[in-house]
Parts: sequence; structure tokens; C-alpha cells
Amino acid sequence: MSRQTLLGALSALLILIILAVVVYTAAGPQNAQQAQGRDGSEKSTLRDVSFATDWKAQAEHGGFYQAIAKGYYADAGLNVTLLQGGPGINVPQLLVTNTIDFGIGSNSFIPINMVEAGAPGKAVMAVFQKDPQVLITHPREDIESIGDMKGHPIMISDASISSFWIWLRVEFDFEDTQIRKYNYNLAPFLVDKNAIQQGYLSAEPFLIRKEGGFDPNVFLLSDAGYPSYATMVLARNKMILNEPEIVQAFVDASIRGWYDYLYGDPTPGNMLIKRDNPEVDDDTITQAIAKMKSYGLADSGDALEHGIGAMNHAQWSRFYTSMAGEGVWEHDVDFTNAYTLQFINKKVGMPLKQELMKK
Repeated sequence: MSRQTLLGALSALLILIILAVVVYTAAGPQNAQQAQGRDGSEKSTLRDVSFATDWKAQAEHGGFYQAIAKGYYADAGLNVTLLQGGPGINVPQLLVTNTIDFGIGSNSFIPINMVEAGAPGKAVMAVFQKDPQVLITHPREDIESIGDMKGHPIMISDASISSFWIWLRVEFDFEDTQIRKYNYNLAPFLVDKNAIQQGYLSAEPFLIRKEGGFDPNVFLLSDAGYPSYATMVLARNKMILNEPEIVQAFVDASIRGWYDYLYGDPTPGNMLIKRDNPEVDDDTITQAIAKMKSYGLADSGDALEHGIGAMNHAQWSRFYTSMAGEGVWEHDVDFTNAYTLQFINKKVGMPLKQELMKK
């Protein structure tokens, strides 16, 4: 290839990258919410920040939407543009390219993978103390725990093979020969009473009941010891270092939004969720909120003492040690660079929870 041809190809590639970033960024105003304080007044001198979720708008993002709708971000001096995720959206990549200020990290693998790749970002809070990943069976007497699934075929997605499946191999001696392809189609599960498949606590079990007409048995991995956090807020290292007050403001307002969403009236946040994602209906949202509360996804463990968003060194160490032993990462990784406790564990929002629960 000639130098001129090579330069032309590189220029074309650069243009495509720029266009992709511009197109994604341009989608922001469609999802941007007008900044208002809780008293309904417009806030004109706010710091603009952008925040990307890991999937389309849903109840599992409800606290962030509630923080916008109820003015918690505006009261904290922030005008938050929320960009909903979806297929093909890579939150760490958007963070590294400065396209967004904050983004959701779905599980503990993501910030550690960022450290291994030299990506300058880390988790600053964990909304879910428990990862909502589950294994699902038909009602049956021979499987009463995850350990009973050893040796049985299990439908697993490609992405899960390199994440929680590794933990299942470590903890329960599962073998890769058990893996069957899961393509997010419930039909194979519904027609086979011996089938086992992965799922998300607030998604597949509800759809199975809706489409199959029965309540499946649901096994939450975190209740069996899976130590991954979920729905973490990731921030760029540069912002953490140079603008910690902005990070703190975003974290505190998000925490208050989550308490309000779980223990108050979630209607304001739900209205924004349904506006951004018209495909989600009230029944889906209602049952998802009920699941988050009954299983203590956000408000359990350390969060009960230190507030929603809590994290601790011991859980991160336990997660990294168990996964590293299986060769997940090619080299030793300083996993402590994947997170910071600087902005959390301060009991922020706990008085609000008590106030809301009295109503």
C-alpha cells in the first residue's frame, strides 16, 4: 500500500470515528432532561455533565431518572444529560474518549478490565450490592440449589461465559461441557421442562410467567456468594482528580434519587423512562421495582449501614482473587485502581429513606 493510499485510509477511518462520536453525542439532547430544582424552579447556572447507561431505559436505571425528575441533580448544581444505552454501546470506550463524564459499569469485571487495558476510569459507587444475574429452571424437585445444577446442560450467552460462568466453575465445579447457547429467545426454555438458562432477575422470570403461564424457580447468583457489584457508576480519572466536587455531587444526588425511587413515588422517574423507551410498560416496571426491593439489590449488605452506593475493599479483593485464579486476566492487575471509596459510605440519603418510609 502506498503512503498516499495509507494516509487516505487512515483519514477515512478517523472521519468515521468522529462521525460515530458526533452521532452518539447528538442523541443526547433527545434524552436530555430540563434541569429543575425540587421546588420546580429553573436552574440556569448548572454544570453540564453527561451520563450513559448500559442498556435501554428501564426500572433498573430508575434512581438516575428519579434524580433528574425530582431535581436532585439540579439541587446539586448539575444539569445531567442522560444517554440511554443499547446494543453496540460501549460505555468504557465512551468514557475513555471523553464523550461522556459518567457511565454505568454493569459488573465488577468492567472496571478491572479497564485497569488492565490502561483505560483511565474507575467505579465511584455501586448501586446494586447484588448482581441481578440468575439461573432459572422449571418447577422441579431435583434442583433446589445452584449446586444441584452441576452436570446439567445450561443455556448461557457468549458474554456470560467470560464473566459469571467462570465463578460457577470455581464455586460449583461446573464444566464447559454443560454450556448450551443462549440467544435471548425463551422458546427453547419454555418447551423443555428440563431446561436451565441464565437470566436477569427482573426480566426473564417475568417474561416466562407472562408467556409460559408458570412461575419458574429463580436462583440469584449473589445469594449463593457471587461477589460482583452491579450497576456501578464509572468516572474518568481526570475528573476524579481535578473535579472531585463534581463527582461527589453526582454520586450524592444519584443516591438520593435511588432512595426516592425505591421508597417514594417512582412515577416521575417512570415517566422519563417510558419517554426514552416507549417499549417498556407499567407492568414490567412495577414488577422490576418489586424485585429490586424484595431481593435487596440496592439496599442490603453494606448499604444498610453506609447508604446506597456502598462498596468495600474486601468484596473487591474476593472478586478479583477468585477470578484471577482462573486466568481471566493475562497479567497481575492492581484491582484497587478499579474503584475508589472516596465518594461513598457516608450515609448520604439515609435520612431521606426514613422520611419516605414514614409516609
